[in-house]
Amino acid sequence: MAKKQAAEVLSIDSREVQITNPDKPYFSRDVKLTKLEVVQYYLSVATGAVRGVRDRPNMLKRFVNGAEREPFYQKRAPENRPDWLRTVTLSFPSGRTAEEVVVDDAAGLAWIVNLGCIELHPHAVRTNDLDHPDELRIDLDPVPGVKWDDVRRVAVEAKNLLEEMGLRGWPKTSGSRGMHVNARIQQRWTFTEVRRAALALSREIERRAPKLATSKWWKEERHGVFLDYNQNAKDRTTCSAYSIRPLPDARVSAPLHWDEVPDSKPEDFTVLTMPRRLAEIGDPNSAMDDAAGSLEQLLELAARDEAAGLGDAPWPPHFRKMEGEAPRVAPSRAKGANGAKTTTKKTATKKTAAKSRTKMPLIVVANSPNKEAALAGLERWKKKHRDATKHLAVDDVLVDSMRGRSSTWTRIRVNLRNVPEMIRPPQETPDPDDDPTRAWREAREKRR
Repeated sequence: MAKKQAAEVLSIDSREVQITNPDKPYFSRDVKLTKLEVVQYYLSVATGAVRGVRDRPNMLKRFVNGAEREPFYQKRAPENRPDWLRTVTLSFPSGRTAEEVVVDDAAGLAWIVNLGCIELHPHAVRTNDLDHPDELRIDLDPVPGVKWDDVRRVAVEAKNLLEEMGLRGWPKTSGSRGMHVNARIQQRWTFTEVRRAALALSREIERRAPKLATSKWWKEERHGVFLDYNQNAKDRTTCSAYSIRPLPDARVSAPLHWDEVPDSKPEDFTVLTMPRRLAEIGDPNSAMDDAAGSLEQLLELAARDEAAGLGDAPWPPHFRKMEGEAPRVAPSRAKGANGAKTTTKKTATKKTAAKSRTKMPLIVVANSPNKEAALAGLERWKKKHRDATKHLAVDDVLVDSMRGRSSTWTRIRVNLRNVPEMIRPPQETPDPDDDPTRAWREAREKRR
């Protein structure tokens, strides 16, 4: 049996924080980092990292076995926590509540990183008002095969539109393949109103750059860079500034000045480069709290869209059905697509929305809590169906990170839209077929 490591006790602003298993490997591929070194990184950028999470409830995404293993999600604050760490009770769309951690200083930051929180996931509200966000979040998520230059171009479109709407956008790399453009807003609007404003912004950018950007929720309909308006729904979080992402090079979500965006590259911002960058140029987000603006013009744009016949767009799956929302069913599962049928109410609005969709022939090829196992299953499917594979475009393979009740799992689907009908493979039993939510969903269907 391996000898248990002695804890490292750090003294941070007169508070002691215990780092358990400090030598435990957290990154072991391109960059090698121990748990203690990850904590030390966050302490070295604490002036920026704390600014991104301060006075906000935080959802804990815990990589207890390091960045190369699957994380689990924890909303509720651990019972065994220091007296000086604040918590706040947050309510969710399900009606449930949870006491969540609030990080206000470097000691609190080190404490949650010790739990395995490689990424920081704050909500878009302050503790003084949990029902009215103070941030509009624009998440630019490129589909597979989209070039980084296209992401930057869409970010600039977002900047220009925000300025027209009387708001200031603050860009940062997501730390993965995309970018975030956040705007500080006055605490006057509900989550539903903020999401409505984000949807209007996403649709307007799609109109201005139709070949580059999309506001389509269903992956099978997307192209280019997706503007994820649903990141503004209640209970959604995104990684904050200076967060480490679980990639082999320990990439970081890096705040940028707008004049840096045209030449920026996400791989330039890592655990190894960010401390020096912060020391030399300061935090590009340092004045963000002084720039709170109004959503009135964006909400006027939303009203014009609705008057022109554009209804609400799909919400995340765990939200209740919203008034005016189009049928919450993927086009590939809509009535008439591959013989599948839906059970939505046949109102005139929903019929119009359903007819406007292109029905997509999707099949599921792999389900697994292990992403590498799912990708291996995709390769087996490709070898088995070589003729069909020759016709696939890059964005015809959809790798979905599905969130279960406390952890994520990977679903891989293939869109056969570019494959001639006569050689399209049928839906087979996925390989592997380990969907950890299946038992729960089947039990729910029986209850219904």
